Amino acid sequence: MENFIVSARKYRPATFESVVGQHAITSTLQNAIRNNTLAQAFLFCGPRGVGKTTCARIMAKTINCLHPTDGMEACNECESCMSFNNNASFNIFELDAASNNSVEDIRNLIDQVRIPPQIGKYKVYIIDEVHMLSSAAFNAFLKTLEEPPAYAKFILATTEKHKILPTILSRCQIFDFKRITVDDITKHLQNIAAKEGVNAEEEALNIVAQKADGALRDALSIFDQMVSFSGNNITYKDVITNLNVLDYEYYFRAVDNILSDDINSTLLLLNDVINKGFDAQNFIQGMASHLRNLLLGKDQRVIGLMEVSSQLKARYSQQAAQCSTEFLLKALNLANECDINFRSANNKRLHLEITLLKMTQCFSQPVPVQQVQMQTQPNTVNPAQQQPVQNQQTHMQPQSNTANPVQQRPVQVQQNSVQVKQTPTATVQQTVTEPARPIGRMHRSNTVSIFDEDRKAPAEEVREEVKNSPFTDEMLTAAWKEFVDTHKDTCPIFVAGIGKYTPTLNANNVIDYQIDNILVANDLANMARLREHLANRLNNNQFTLVHHVVEKPVDEIAYTDRSKFEKMAELNPNVITLKNGLGLNIDI
Repeated sequence: MENFIVSARKYRPATFESVVGQHAITSTLQNAIRNNTLAQAFLFCGPRGVGKTTCARIMAKTINCLHPTDGMEACNECESCMSFNNNASFNIFELDAASNNSVEDIRNLIDQVRIPPQIGKYKVYIIDEVHMLSSAAFNAFLKTLEEPPAYAKFILATTEKHKILPTILSRCQIFDFKRITVDDITKHLQNIAAKEGVNAEEEALNIVAQKADGALRDALSIFDQMVSFSGNNITYKDVITNLNVLDYEYYFRAVDNILSDDINSTLLLLNDVINKGFDAQNFIQGMASHLRNLLLGKDQRVIGLMEVSSQLKARYSQQAAQCSTEFLLKALNLANECDINFRSANNKRLHLEITLLKMTQCFSQPVPVQQVQMQTQPNTVNPAQQQPVQNQQTHMQPQSNTANPVQQRPVQVQQNSVQVKQTPTATVQQTVTEPARPIGRMHRSNTVSIFDEDRKAPAEEVREEVKNSPFTDEMLTAAWKEFVDTHKDTCPIFVAGIGKYTPTLNANNVIDYQIDNILVANDLANMARLREHLANRLNNNQFTLVHHVVEKPVDEIAYTDRSKFEKMAELNPNVITLKNGLGLNIDI
């Protein structure tokens, strides 16, 4: 019995040209080899299954090839290439850092670096999952990585670049591998299916590519699984059954039911999905993706953003023609809100059903017409005809021909005289209809209706009474002291700032006062209280308060022995007599 080789190994790329979805990186590496501008260390980072280790092996094989092609590919005929193909090359070493992450492992690698290559120009060290190395191992590796021998090249591969020390990153030439697109994976799977003699539908391979999430190795593993399940004929239904993927047909039917305002069919469709074992949150996530594709299908310029087959793109465009952009945006927003709040909902099925009902309501409602606002100007209206209420806003909505008559309630016709710039006056008569309110939302009007009875008059300007009674320094000091005494408990910090000094009355009712902290003058609330208190006690509010900040004298602090002795001598001169009598010296 012949040994089976999985497709991920059997069809592993052996040349730069056969690498899928990483053309920018492979072109850069080929140019570096052609121009002989290879760095001493490379870091290949990116998600799993995108070709990091594969590119490292291809590069190691190519730079040691004795007769490379014009396109900088290995010849596969020289001694170096043959030994690499037979896994017998002594110039290429692969180290799994996940299981060899200690300092001793790195020291052994450094010892091997000292030996030059026997065949070829370079010794290449490929360290996979390099982020698993310990900090001590990284530090032991630093010097060799920065200044290796001319014949040594290091290629590091990792899926978690953020775990690598910055000192390592600064010594490497970094290549970020991207996720492989669905189209590239689908085309690659079609080529492999043709080589293996497998008949596979395009939609089936597209589902496999989406399930792989940008990893080609995962896509090949799923492909082998589908071949084992359905033999040499892979169909779309076999794939969605085996991978437990919800069929596109459910979403197309759901949107058709919403467009036809068939609530019962929508709920029955959801019940069918749940009874088949699919998660309700997966359904709403798939519904959001379906609505996004419909939004893209309305414009041929962005239809290429859909990651689906060409047949499905045509079907999306056909259904998108039946939906308005406004409906798709509202429905997409509802699906997104449902997905965000799904975990916090106690009754998850009801939460999803309400979302579908809201989507149906969004499509069934008439498109609201922009409201017209008109404001009356009382200065140009005849006083005999002027109404008691002025400056009221008029909101009118024209009646839609497509609106459901049950959802609208006619309102009494009202006439207003309105001034327009082109003509002196105009009489507007319009039937105002109340739009249908969406289910599950509170309705609140932010404008004033023309039928409101309670209308507020414009607020009158309040002017302060002028008080200008003369007052003296004694009256000012008494009023100032009274404020300090009565506000000790309510604002102690402010009172402490203004209570240390006595105010002075100057010409033109200018009151000068001193403070030792500018923050006191910036306390606007308490300054307003002080001004009000003085105005009431002096019967005068036509004065000006001017503050002056008094600088506090800074006390010199004695730190050294000499300064301490001099401070003591100032307080008590007998200390000098005691010092001289005992013959003491001051250590500085």
